[in-house]
Formats: sequence, C-alpha cells, structure tokens
Amino acid sequence: MSRDWEAVFTTWSQGPSKTEEEKIENAERQIREAIKSSDALKSRNITVFTQGSYRNRVNVRKDSDVDIGILCFDTYFPEYADGNVKNFVEKNSVDSTYTYQTFKREIEEALVARFGKEAVSRGNKSFDIKANSYRVEADVAAFFEHRRYTSVNNYLSGVEMIPDDYNPPRVRNWPEQHYTNGVWKNDNTNRHFKRVVRILKNLSNEMANNNIEIAEQTPSFLIECLAWNAPNNLFSYSTLMSTVREVLAFLFNNTMSDNTCSEWGEVSELKYLFRVSQPWTRQQAHNFINAAWDYVGYK
Repeated sequence: MSRDWEAVFTTWSQGPSKTEEEKIENAERQIREAIKSSDALKSRNITVFTQGSYRNRVNVRKDSDVDIGILCFDTYFPEYADGNVKNFVEKNSVDSTYTYQTFKREIEEALVARFGKEAVSRGNKSFDIKANSYRVEADVAAFFEHRRYTSVNNYLSGVEMIPDDYNPPRVRNWPEQHYTNGVWKNDNTNRHFKRVVRILKNLSNEMANNNIEIAEQTPSFLIECLAWNAPNNLFSYSTLMSTVREVLAFLFNNTMSDNTCSEWGEVSELKYLFRVSQPWTRQQAHNFINAAWDYVGYK
C-alpha cells in the first residue's frame, strides 16, 4: 500500500508543538538573563537575538534547538566598497581596544555563572548549552557588528565572528536581512514558503535516518536557501504534493549546471549560494534534490 504523502506533508508542514516552543523560549530567556547579570558585559552596547530556523519559523522537531546571537556594537569589523571609502572611514574612526577574544571570554564566564560549568561547552564557533526538562539545547554565538560600506556614509549591518580555530578565518552573516526576506516570501506565497521548507527539512531528516548519505551531508540552511530561489508562483498549487513536486522540479532543472544558478543567493540576498567560500557545492545540492524526488516517488 502506497504512502499517503499528502497527509505526511501536512504533518511535516507544521512547526514544533507548544511544549517544544515553551522550552525554546525558556532557553532564550535564561541566556538573556545571563548576559544581563554579567558585570563585565552590562556596560556594553549589546543585543541578544534569536537567529536560525527558530527565528525564521522553519524549525522542525528534530532540529528544535535554538540559536542565540550575542551582538556587541562597541566594535565593528568593516568591509569596504573600494580604497577611497576605506581611506575616508579609517581616517574618521578610532581603533577599538576591546577585542573579540575578550568579548567571547566574557560571554563564556557569564554563561558558566548562570548554567554551571557542566552545562556549557565551548566550540570553535559557539557555546553549547545543554538541554534539560525545562529548556532545549541552545547554541550561543558571539558577534561583533559587520559593516559592509557601500559609500562613505552608508553601510549594510550584519554580524561577524572569529572561530577559535580560524577555520574559516571569519564568518559573516546577515540575520536581519534573512528574516525580513523570509517573511516577505512567505507573505507573497500565501504562507506556503515556510511550510515547504519545513516539509523538505523533515524529508531530509527521514532520508538521513534511512542512511541516505546525501541527506546526511546536506545542511538544513542550504535546503531553506534552495526553496528561497524557487519562483513564488510555484508555491500556489492546491495540494502540498503538487507544490513540493513543482519546487523540486524547478530546483532540479536549474542546478544541473552552474550557468543556471550562479547568481542564486542565500535568503539574505547578500551572499551567493554557490561560490567557493561556501561549505557545499552546486552538485551536492543537485544530488540532494534528485534523491528527494526519488524518495517521494514522483514521476
């Protein structure tokens, strides 16, 4: 007897349960309190924000941890449009004495003071806060502001970190732009965009559980970005089965070669999706889409 994929997709399109959401909110609140209680950090211009799948409302049950960013505006990392902009900005700026390494160490001290040393693990890019019966697991990342100057007076504001192992040397992201664009696309697809992302992420998780290697290797962030690049009209079909089919078909056809997807961007539209700086390739994305199509049994 064939599987009722429409029923499966309907279940997968929903977000985590109310209980899971409450545990996510508890973790977020406790991390905010940890930073607020720190004597070293209380004088800093800091914003604590949720990011990733939870903030963008594309989290699924298997991935229902929470990503928290702690962003300090007292120091920024610049990126310049050209040498003239660089010279002007540097001439009118003062080098900061507050280093990223100090900031990350002070965050670690604040988290340990709140959660205890056994609950906090320091990774190259973030701190892991262990889950308990009250909260979900949390990844906490330290950021300075990243400024991409487009002229001497204008810049785009993102976030930047320095991994402990310098591999890569810097990580730059655009969480606010990602969030805004995701909301826009969801609104313009009758709220189907984020449902399809959840379906594809759940599909990938099930494929990975069944030892399909390409699914194990494909990050959920890449899956969200692939769906972002599908035209809005493909999200308007009357059933989830037909909607997912058309999205996958478009992605399959357009990832067959570099020529048809070289200009695709992440959801923020401030980073190219397929460039050498990314940890994945266009071929990897194509292979995943092909495997997902076959797994569902589309013809």
